[in-house]
Amino acid sequence: MVVSNKMSCLVKPHTPSCNGYLPLSEWDQIGTITHVPTIYFYKPSHNLAGLVDRLRDSLSRVLVPFYPLAGRLRWAEGSRLLLECNSMGVEFVVAESDGGLDHLGDFSPCPEYEYLVPKVDYGRPICELSLLLVQVTKFACGGFSLSLSISHAVADGPSALHFISEWARMARGEPLEIVPYFNRAALGPPRNNGLHTLFRTGQHSEFDHPPLLLGQSDNVEERKKKTMVAMLTLTKYQVDRLKNKANQLCPSDTRPYTRYETIAGHIWRCASKARKHEHDQQTALGVCVDSRSRMSPPIQPGYFGNATLDVVATSRSGELLSNPLGYAASRIRGAIEKVTDGYVRSAMEFLRQQPSLKRFQDLHSMGSDDGPFYGNPNLGVVSWMTLPIYGVDFGWGREVYMGPGNHDFDGDSLVLSGPKGDGSVVVALCLQVQHMDDFKKFFYQDI
Repeated sequence: MVVSNKMSCLVKPHTPSCNGYLPLSEWDQIGTITHVPTIYFYKPSHNLAGLVDRLRDSLSRVLVPFYPLAGRLRWAEGSRLLLECNSMGVEFVVAESDGGLDHLGDFSPCPEYEYLVPKVDYGRPICELSLLLVQVTKFACGGFSLSLSISHAVADGPSALHFISEWARMARGEPLEIVPYFNRAALGPPRNNGLHTLFRTGQHSEFDHPPLLLGQSDNVEERKKKTMVAMLTLTKYQVDRLKNKANQLCPSDTRPYTRYETIAGHIWRCASKARKHEHDQQTALGVCVDSRSRMSPPIQPGYFGNATLDVVATSRSGELLSNPLGYAASRIRGAIEKVTDGYVRSAMEFLRQQPSLKRFQDLHSMGSDDGPFYGNPNLGVVSWMTLPIYGVDFGWGREVYMGPGNHDFDGDSLVLSGPKGDGSVVVALCLQVQHMDDFKKFFYQDI
């Protein structure tokens, strides 16, 4: 497949928007602060005349209420970030491909995605980088793809999908449904100055250094190993079987383990087995928890920013594999249930007191040695199952496929609901090539 760029421009808000600096929260400035790609494929049944003009015009109009996306980031003292709202605009690319949708098979992330997703040049100063990049690629045999790369320093998953949904509404000629607001005070100030003492009692292990392979002092060699991505589907029947297995030993006075807790536990066990961990190998699983409904009072709909907190479940690999699936699910539940209003506030207070946030930031994509939490012997399992990722209609009908762009972090995985709404689940997993075949075998064999 050959993809050639035909046009690139900056799209600015349709009317003048707010200018000045918008404070960022601690959650905006830690973890992944680079761009996160997603891609949609469409195969309209009618003419695509005016496609680019409609998308570009509606993008300009939706940037009025979502004006921070048209701004730029700047570094400040202590590896902190400032968001300057200056209407510089977002990058908009139009490309054409000599291939068709059929060339992409089941749409699993593949090398061709590299040409369908807008590239971010992290060699440039951060103040020159668009916070949102959009690429429209028309296929010679009909259809098109729409891919977006959104800075995670400005929006988490729920916020990014809020923006995409409202953009689609405007492209269809409909009014805004939920007005975004950007006041980071919505996350709440710390209740008292003593909350940071939680860290001295080990209750915030998400900020500790993750386990390494036994006998190693760093994970540099592990990061060098070649990875690949697989899209693995679980039918509703298979999901139900896993849930039944996990809940066989679930205490009668507690609620059953959820789909996420069960599937994440299954992935964790299969990864440890495929990686051939020693019995006493420490391993950690990163869980992304949305704090919006866990704050007191809950954050109202429309908050645009990062309100997710990464927490960590830990175990020895031998314990994961010698115990039933419910053990892994219980470790994950324990990590999730720690995320309360007080827990979130104490973490924010701790981060505010840090002289630098650098050690909490994933700068891997920027070419830094500071890589992600994931990687052998650890992994991360992020759930998109509750996010409205499907049915995004810009005026040409809903997508034929939606999914993540390429991601090359060993142990990075996403869990998505199946696109047909039939109870199936799709797991997008990146793993070292040498471990992927064994993982696939165990993934289905152990159900």
